[in-house]
Amino acid sequence: MAERAGASLRREGFAREPEGEFRPGGSSARNAAGGGDKRRLATEILLAITDLIVDGRELPELFEELAPLLRELTNCKLVVFAFCDGGNNSGVSEFWESGSKTTSAALAVEESPTAWVCEHQQPLLIPDLELDTDYAQTLAQIRAGGVRSYSVVPLATARRLYGALGIGRGEAGALSDEELRLLERAASPVALAVENHEIHREWKQQQNRLQSLMAISRELASTLESDQLVPLVFAKMREITNYDYAGVALLGPDGRFFRVNAIDTGKSADMRAREGERIALSEALSTRAIETRSVTFHSADEVDHPNPVVKKLFEDGIRRVCCVPLLMGNRALGSIVLGSRQKTAFRGDGEYLQQFGVLIAVAIHNASTHREVERAEDQLTQEKEYLEQEIRGEQVVGGIIGKSLVLKHVLDYAAIVADTDATVLITGETGTGKERVARSIHLMSSRRDRNFIKLNCAAIPTGLLESELFGHEKGAFTGAVSQKVGRLELADRGTLLLDEIGEIPLELQPKLLRVLQDQEFERLGGNKTIRVDARVIAASNKDLARAVEEKEFRNDLFYRLNVFPLHLPPLRERREDIPLLIRHFVERCARRMNKQIDLIPDEAVEAMMNWRWPGNIRELENFIERSVILSAGNRLRPPLAELREEMVARRPPDLERTLRDRERDHILEVLRQTRGLLSGAKGAAARLGLKRTTLQYKMQKLGIARSEYLD
Repeated sequence: MAERAGASLRREGFAREPEGEFRPGGSSARNAAGGGDKRRLATEILLAITDLIVDGRELPELFEELAPLLRELTNCKLVVFAFCDGGNNSGVSEFWESGSKTTSAALAVEESPTAWVCEHQQPLLIPDLELDTDYAQTLAQIRAGGVRSYSVVPLATARRLYGALGIGRGEAGALSDEELRLLERAASPVALAVENHEIHREWKQQQNRLQSLMAISRELASTLESDQLVPLVFAKMREITNYDYAGVALLGPDGRFFRVNAIDTGKSADMRAREGERIALSEALSTRAIETRSVTFHSADEVDHPNPVVKKLFEDGIRRVCCVPLLMGNRALGSIVLGSRQKTAFRGDGEYLQQFGVLIAVAIHNASTHREVERAEDQLTQEKEYLEQEIRGEQVVGGIIGKSLVLKHVLDYAAIVADTDATVLITGETGTGKERVARSIHLMSSRRDRNFIKLNCAAIPTGLLESELFGHEKGAFTGAVSQKVGRLELADRGTLLLDEIGEIPLELQPKLLRVLQDQEFERLGGNKTIRVDARVIAASNKDLARAVEEKEFRNDLFYRLNVFPLHLPPLRERREDIPLLIRHFVERCARRMNKQIDLIPDEAVEAMMNWRWPGNIRELENFIERSVILSAGNRLRPPLAELREEMVARRPPDLERTLRDRERDHILEVLRQTRGLLSGAKGAAARLGLKRTTLQYKMQKLGIARSEYLD
């Protein structure tokens, strides 16, 4: 290439005219006589160009009127307005010939006159295109129009370089210095016009984007449902960027991975990625955006990424990726990842996308908070319904009625264990008041201000028990039209009573064991682990130890439940409490039925004290209720004929004594002989052939108090 230096390029074989000569029409001789007129004409043309710039016309209209003026000023055949981007690697040229636009073409400017002018910011003169070999391919279109020489000057202002202004003549020869100065003087207002247009376009774009952000903010603020939010986000992003791929990735709770929350591949159905996919922070493109708290851009040519999701994007034709951090104050929620098949996509959108990301982050935070509030409201509603059912069912009771020694022994143990969070297993025959003792333990504990939740494992069908205990997610099974919070979750920081625990199916027992061990579980149909702080009290009228031996109950679950066993004695072993219970039930039933009963016959009390009450306190309560219904006036008239066995004495003969009575007497006798010593070679346990813990369990189960064997 010939030497390029100074304000112009000189090609061998062509000499400049002497400085000061102006030859727009040809040789110096031809121009000598009319030099003054030509200068005046040039000045008028330059003023006309300036007037056009001041009018503030749009660029297409401006170029249409500038082209003939520039042709007249420079006596050229072709005028070319060439614009390049900030990177000087691509641009658009508009060709004007004979005062009209002939073509507009996109071009790569790496090897073009425009590229050289933009790089060096100096004019470039090519005296003969037929002799030029440097830009032959780029200038082929210009040569095809009959142009022999081509001159290019920069279009630049103090603000920036915008491109180049070129003129082509039909004859060979370089511009004179005077002609070059005229061309440069003409280029200055053209560059200023382009700059004004660029500034106006940027200002208008800023106005539009500001209005867009305000509109988007209003829409996002009014959308609190996640299902509606994500499509709205994608729709707004497409308005801004016209992406080919978009994904929303949110940071996990521990901040060590992203989880792909939603994906939109636009019209490109071949681009696949799984929603819900976890991407480690170390492998994610968005990591740098999170760390720098700014929008980042990535090119397929620059990135050799280890993550398969990113590799798949680039393999599917994505050439440029933009990562927008979702920032909520000092907290990063995740990022939006945009992909385009265009290498120059998203340029100039960084600041706008950053502001848009803040709005999205606020919307996601609000939607998440709204979801948590809804979940809390649902839980409170279910708790309220449960408690209302408890109140309607008259399950909230006062104290436990009775003053017998065996009952006092049980209540003493209950008071001791209440201050702990230990699991309690309450055993006893049906109707002995196991639920009331469990509630008393709750009321004496530090959890008294929280929920006491009851679940009867025998009263709920096996297929629904898991859902009732652990809850279920929407769609977990047919009929699961909404999410349900289980009894265990309702009992968080409170107490859960599992009544009739022996009826829980074997397949559910491992899940309950996990709750007792780790205080965590998953809802039916869900995969989210939920942690609870619930104290478990179990109750059963079955012999769970025997159920373990018969493989009907897991032994590991039994040992977890049997941390602190309490056995409630049957009513026949606390007969001295029967008069108190009779009076309590009579008063309560009479008050409920608007009756006044003041007299309870002694013979009725005696008969009821001698009855064995196989249904225990529940049977007695039901019998008293029938008695109140049948009574007229203020005297209780119980249907004693319903007591279908002969009245027995307070202490039945030895032949009629139960095996339980005999076992109790035998243990008491051994305890008296060993003076209360339980362990050791001479202790009661060794004499009875039992382990010390087994003996203690039997003593508690039989209601043997210390005062009965020690004077």
